[in-house]
Amino acid sequence: QVQLVESGGGLVQAGGSLRLSCAVSGTTVSTNAMGWYRQAPGKQREFIAAVASGGSTDYARSVKGRFTISRDNAKNTVYLQMSSLKPEDTAVYYCSQVFGFIGSYSHEGSWGQGTQVTVSS
Repeated sequence: QVQLVESGGGLVQAGGSLRLSCAVSGTTVSTNAMGWYRQAPGKQREFIAAVASGGSTDYARSVKGRFTISRDNAKNTVYLQMSSLKPEDTAVYYCSQVFGFIGSYSHEGSWGQGTQVTVSS
């Protein structure tokens, strides 16, 4: 059974940075596509970023150039480095197994508990 444990969220001022972590068990991040999603209050959960098993990455237009997804195969962990944060980035962030291809990734399997990111103006 795949388990995903997100951490690293918090309160940050606009323009600041945060790094989120997702500790993965039950599967191997090096051989699976992994991604990040977020859900703001009153909105649907949306795709943010993905890293394919081969290492290629994909980003939502809203975060491209500001967020970077990466993974540490030895730690079986996926990261999301967020910079130039804006108040509209405020949301609960979730990591996920994903499937698909560049421009068309979809969530697969279970969700973790998420980690709250709040960006103040």
